[in-house]
Amino acid sequence: MKYRKMNGDPFVFLRGTCHLFYDRLPSHSIFQTAPAVWSCGDLHLENYGSYKGNNRLVYFDINDFEEAVLAPATWDLVRMLTSIRLGAADKGLNRSVATRLCTAFVDTYASALAEGKALWVERDTANGLVKDLFEALRKRTRAKFLDDRTKSRGGLRTLRIDGQEVKWDKKRMLAVSDDDRTVVELALGAFAETQQSPGFYRVRSVARRIAGTGSLGLGRFAVLVEGKGSPNGNYLLDLKQSTRSSLVGHLQIAQPKWETEAERIVELQRRMQAVSAAFLHPLVVGGLPYVLRELQPTDDSVKLDASKRPAKIEQLLETMGRIVAWAQLRSAGRAGSVVADRLIDFGGDADWRPTLIALSEDCAAQVRKDSAVFDRAYKQKAFEVA
Repeated sequence: MKYRKMNGDPFVFLRGTCHLFYDRLPSHSIFQTAPAVWSCGDLHLENYGSYKGNNRLVYFDINDFEEAVLAPATWDLVRMLTSIRLGAADKGLNRSVATRLCTAFVDTYASALAEGKALWVERDTANGLVKDLFEALRKRTRAKFLDDRTKSRGGLRTLRIDGQEVKWDKKRMLAVSDDDRTVVELALGAFAETQQSPGFYRVRSVARRIAGTGSLGLGRFAVLVEGKGSPNGNYLLDLKQSTRSSLVGHLQIAQPKWETEAERIVELQRRMQAVSAAFLHPLVVGGLPYVLRELQPTDDSVKLDASKRPAKIEQLLETMGRIVAWAQLRSAGRAGSVVADRLIDFGGDADWRPTLIALSEDCAAQVRKDSAVFDRAYKQKAFEVA
């Protein structure tokens, strides 16, 4: 599914090949001398989205930290700029528009750093396309959300498994083996014993979850739990396998020693987000590290849309730029990251911005070349499983 999804689309190829992007990172000093910050590691347009925090309020923020590490600040920025260029081209926006969007992102990021104050985006502070997303979410009820992903019988819900009639790129849930269901139940049962309301985590149904691009092929489960009572008080949880960050082999900055990769992901997400996703916790499932959190639909994000006015798209990129700056400020001065004063100075320095924007064009060109090589190999059936 992953290879099929990547075929013929440079933007999706970028999302699925984080390791390759850093293999190809230009050897420019801007990628070595920038201040060390806690970084998402895989920053791109579709790694922002809405989610509910433990306080049950909805936020819009970076929402994927699988590759998170301590890295030069410019690494996240150039990957994001590359995704803007590829995403803009995919929507038929020309090079000059893409450059304008990149400039809006970088300039707003720098200004937010220079201000030195970490804020956040929620319903009352959102604008433009993000505000539209919040308004759409306001109309969604828990029952409707559950109805879309489950089926009911006798007042009890089970996860809806996508059948043969559903196209591969529309599948969300696949059947789970008895062994996998058992290890998920054991892991959540052990976790429940440490919580104030163990019955909340009583497992009702388990499925393999299909979501994202880079993580396709790794272990991932959707879990329906009792929550506040069946049928409409049930909750959907996401369990996602954790692996080593793709950036580690490319960094000259010493990283902390983490107990597991899931511990790394959860800790850095907590540092960088103003309010973290509900139920965020590292678990061990069948002897492997997993991250637990509330399941968030993949459509709870804002995508580039050529039908929107350019000013609205620019406003979206400005919001995304601020979010990155706020995450870096929020986690500044911790375990090797520079202090906020250093980030404020970096934000106030305009010299690096044009260089970074120009380098993102080189990165986008390289991704297109690599994507074309992949496409040719795919058509020659190099990735088929016997």
